[in-house]
Amino acid sequence: MARTNPFTFFQQVRAEAAKVVWPTRNETLISTIMVLVMIALASAFFMAADQLISYLVGLVLSIRV
Repeated sequence: MARTNPFTFFQQVRAEAAKVVWPTRNETLISTIMVLVMIALASAFFMAADQLISYLVGLVLSIRV
């Protein structure tokens, strides 16, 4: 494979960077809110699962807390 000279390389990099489509402010805001909602749901689920497993282990070991 032939080596590309630095000038051509940077031209290609610039051409590829020009193809990038950035999200709008509204898309970014909606995505951020959705991520925060999913974090809250996942946190609640894992807290409930942890409490249930803790209760069951305590029940099996006869150590009620």
